[in-house]
Amino acid sequence: MHPRQTEQRKKGRNTVCHRICLMLSCLMLAGCGTAKDKLDASEDNLSQAEMTNKTQAQTDDHTLGAVETEIAPDAVVSQDVFAMDTYMTVTAYGAGADQAVTDAIEEINRLDALLSTGQIHSEVAELNEQGGSKSLSTDTAYLFSRALDLYQDTDGVFDIAIYPIMKAWGFAGDTYQVPSEAELQELLQHIDADQISFSEEERQVSFLEEGMAVDFGGIAKGYTSARIMDIFREAGLHSGVVNLGGNVQVYGTKPDGSFWKVGIQDPWDSDGYLGIVSVADQAVITSGGYERFFEQDGVIYHHIIDPTTGYPADSGLVSATVISTDGTLADGLSTTLFIMGEEKAEAYWRKHPEWFDMMLLTEDGTLYVTEGIAEQVTSGYPITIITK
Repeated sequence: MHPRQTEQRKKGRNTVCHRICLMLSCLMLAGCGTAKDKLDASEDNLSQAEMTNKTQAQTDDHTLGAVETEIAPDAVVSQDVFAMDTYMTVTAYGAGADQAVTDAIEEINRLDALLSTGQIHSEVAELNEQGGSKSLSTDTAYLFSRALDLYQDTDGVFDIAIYPIMKAWGFAGDTYQVPSEAELQELLQHIDADQISFSEEERQVSFLEEGMAVDFGGIAKGYTSARIMDIFREAGLHSGVVNLGGNVQVYGTKPDGSFWKVGIQDPWDSDGYLGIVSVADQAVITSGGYERFFEQDGVIYHHIIDPTTGYPADSGLVSATVISTDGTLADGLSTTLFIMGEEKAEAYWRKHPEWFDMMLLTEDGTLYVTEGIAEQVTSGYPITIITK
């Protein structure tokens, strides 16, 4: 583990100060320097008023980026909401922005009530309580379809059946503990999405093993941000951005026609940026073990569990960022690539370069960036470009 990461974690931070800065002036990058110096310089160019719009939030597995915007010549509406166990911000530009934001907040709350394992009357919670066998709503059936496809395509690395092990570690309810080896081995027998019977046409699901339970925490916020993009599109908005507890997705370009700039948090410095990526009509979603963890007997355990071992993933990555037009895919892949590690993630990207781009930070401080976004990324870390 990198020494800076160890020092930061030992401060006992169970929450990460995620910046939700809606910047009113151009984000200027300084010249050469260290990663922290170079990216922190962007904040030095902002006024005090611009830097006060920060929200502290606890998230599941995604780091919150700072999204640069400008005052639009037409209507701009922004609203915060707490849902899915995190703070979120929805911002829309253009005629109809007010109604679009209202509709987006309603959609967030609707999906939270439908998909959250923490709400006992949600569809997913009831499904887990009943041990499977249930007719599903359109949204939940869609997520089952996407999740099971991703499970197959990643050879089981993305597995929504991981929920019993998440509960055993206490990450499902913030009651952290290290489960025994015997308990994990018993639970691992039920962690297999292959044992989920699902009919997309009939929207029917059932669990083939006792003790199974599912959790869409690794994909639900990405689906939510994608749904909000649909709302913005139907409203005919000019521009928009959603920041769902770490899942950033932008609609169109900024009001002036330029790309949005999304800052990705430095895992070793909560006040700095790992990098800044310029995007339009894309989601930018990051996963890292520094976001949620606990320490016991001098050992640090993070919340991204490898479904093959039942233990926190130890892949050599510190963070994994996925950039894609598909928010649902980006959400699922950010966790998946983190578990895979750099080499397997690189091989997976080469299979699907048209699906997504990625940024991977390794424990030695090297930032790997796929060629599709290499010209859009600024970072103080040494960059290695991944090519096809």
